Amino acid sequence: MVRTEASRSVSAVIPAAGRGARLGLDVPKILASLTPALTVWDVLRTLLEPYVDDLHVVLSPFAVPFFESHLTRVKKDNSRVSYSIQRVPLGMGDAVFTAVDHWQRFNDILVIWGDQVFVSPQTIERAIALQRTAPPPSLTMPVCPTSAPYVDYVFDGSGRIARVLETREDDVCRPNGISDVGAFVLSTVGLSETWREYAGTVKGKQTGELNFLPFLAHLSSVRGWNTQHFEISDARESRGINTPDDLAFFRQLLSKKPQPALGSAFSQRDRDE
Repeated sequence: MVRTEASRSVSAVIPAAGRGARLGLDVPKILASLTPALTVWDVLRTLLEPYVDDLHVVLSPFAVPFFESHLTRVKKDNSRVSYSIQRVPLGMGDAVFTAVDHWQRFNDILVIWGDQVFVSPQTIERAIALQRTAPPPSLTMPVCPTSAPYVDYVFDGSGRIARVLETREDDVCRPNGISDVGAFVLSTVGLSETWREYAGTVKGKQTGELNFLPFLAHLSSVRGWNTQHFEISDARESRGINTPDDLAFFRQLLSKKPQPALGSAFSQRDRDE
């Protein structure tokens, strides 16, 4: 197991309450098949297990029987796998904090969206290692310059997150902005208390949801958390599975491989193509 510092425990928190209806699926999105043998969950699990102490998935009630059945069918040690239930889809922020009773016993959490299958092991390892260089409370995230971002991070001169623009909330992102890759590492100290104060006052102006990304700006600029970010060059790491085209893209990449490579379902050759 790859660890940077054994004294700092980390839980991977995976919001995955999507039903997969937009993809034409009759299963939860996290269990969408990428190959006959691999689902989205299998790819994420292979990616994350070497770097974290714990994997915790946040599911909708619809997804629970599917997920439990999959864990039973795939014969692996599930002692580090658990889940919480987000009973009402109130947003990604709400999903993360639905699981607070589970993750608050760890030093840090790695939040990664439940469809970010192309984030590289190197990115995950670097984010966790960098997080451990800053005194808590701190947050660390990989970012990616993007020509037409769906989400755009505005950093101030000191490297703090000044604002997060989201097209889904009717913000106008910059033509050449800075996106995330759907992975964020945060200290747990003081996190739930800060969320309770924040969530009662701020909701998405279009969706009405309790969003997670603007909360990062609140932690960074308002609460003064130590903030670190680093750039990655492969924009595909920021690509989730949000449309049938996205699903087809990753299925095509994995169709070339009979089985996952050690440490990642996607080899370096996949990334170089």
